Amino acid sequence: MSNHELSIQFFLQLAVILGAIRLVGRAARLVGQPQVVGEMIAGVLLGPSLFGWLLPELHAGLVPPASKPIIYAVSQIGVVLYMFVVGTELQVDLIRSRMRSALAVSASGIVVPFALGGLLAWFLMRDYQFFARGVGLREAALFLGAAMAITAFPMLARIIHERGLAGTSLGTLTLAAGAMDDAAAWSLLAIVLASFGGDGAMVWVAIGGAALYAVVVLQIGRPLLARLEAGARREDRVTGPMLGFVLMLLMLAAWYTDYIGIHAVFGAFLLGTAMPRGVVTRDLQRLLEPVTTSFLLPLFFVYSGLNTELGLVVTPACGWLTAVVVLVACVGKGVGCWLAARASGETNQQAMAIGALMNARGMMELIMLNIGLERGIITPTLFTILVIMAVVTTLMTSPLFELIWRGRPTPALPRAWRVAAGN
Repeated sequence: MSNHELSIQFFLQLAVILGAIRLVGRAARLVGQPQVVGEMIAGVLLGPSLFGWLLPELHAGLVPPASKPIIYAVSQIGVVLYMFVVGTELQVDLIRSRMRSALAVSASGIVVPFALGGLLAWFLMRDYQFFARGVGLREAALFLGAAMAITAFPMLARIIHERGLAGTSLGTLTLAAGAMDDAAAWSLLAIVLASFGGDGAMVWVAIGGAALYAVVVLQIGRPLLARLEAGARREDRVTGPMLGFVLMLLMLAAWYTDYIGIHAVFGAFLLGTAMPRGVVTRDLQRLLEPVTTSFLLPLFFVYSGLNTELGLVVTPACGWLTAVVVLVACVGKGVGCWLAARASGETNQQAMAIGALMNARGMMELIMLNIGLERGIITPTLFTILVIMAVVTTLMTSPLFELIWRGRPTPALPRAWRVAAGN
């Protein structure tokens, strides 16, 4: 296809994708699920698992192989913007205020699922159906452990604020533990990406480059960015040139971390955490929310769906394995965090609520899985199994939390948290 034909095709793809995503997302909200859950499911339905299976010729005409690189490239812009916005929402004060208990819950929420994921990786390594050839046990265990340990921090924050639990003991502890969990899980993934390929020099380039980037952004960049907040306060808004400057920094951050062998999401997230809180983060969320959550992220869901083939796991063996993966994920994360919360002095109801919330994986899991597939760590079969696990654990979160924490008031959700929750 020519470039002109591809561009025409892309506009049609966008129309179909946006329509389907909004339709299924709204249906999810009608049954009490966050819209982002419906959007995750819509991405799978638009892929070969349903649309491509029911109408293969129409699906092939709508999404020809030549158009997939375009969808991928544009979806990566959405992921980078999303992780940047999530970074702007990270509240370090929350971690400090409940450090001791949060460390216990976070450690359990990382160590237990990570250990179970590592054991599962050891079992799966016997079959080349799940990890790509050339992937060693160390990389497989680290990746699957990180995938089991990650938490959907934005969705967790959404439920806590929606239920009026922000600032309470439960809300503060869960948000702090979730933030530390995600930081640890992404760090583990960074180690996997840095070590994958066996080139010792590249490992040190990646690790050293990431450390240098963190120091520059947090120690040098943060004070300099404070000047941006001063200018925004004088104008009482983020101006067009200010927004352009921030987006330029964001693209440079994404390029640099991708170039050194980690991933663009790391640069975006860390830059977001360095942004000055106040007018700058308020307006960045307001300006970036519509284009990110309503336009660019749907492309990411669909790209994930194009790589998800449920037909790969309909065999009895893969069906049982999928059930085992879901069970391991729930036991490792939910039960592990529940026990740690109980040991930290929380009531049984609070501890169970924390375990239910921490078990959600949401879009953060999809981002990690796509990175693993893109870098050749996991196969499409294991990718599909883990996508099912991500959808199931995310679907469980809201109803399970409501069952545990029923009878509480539900105030309105602040706008800033709707950004990070993808609604």
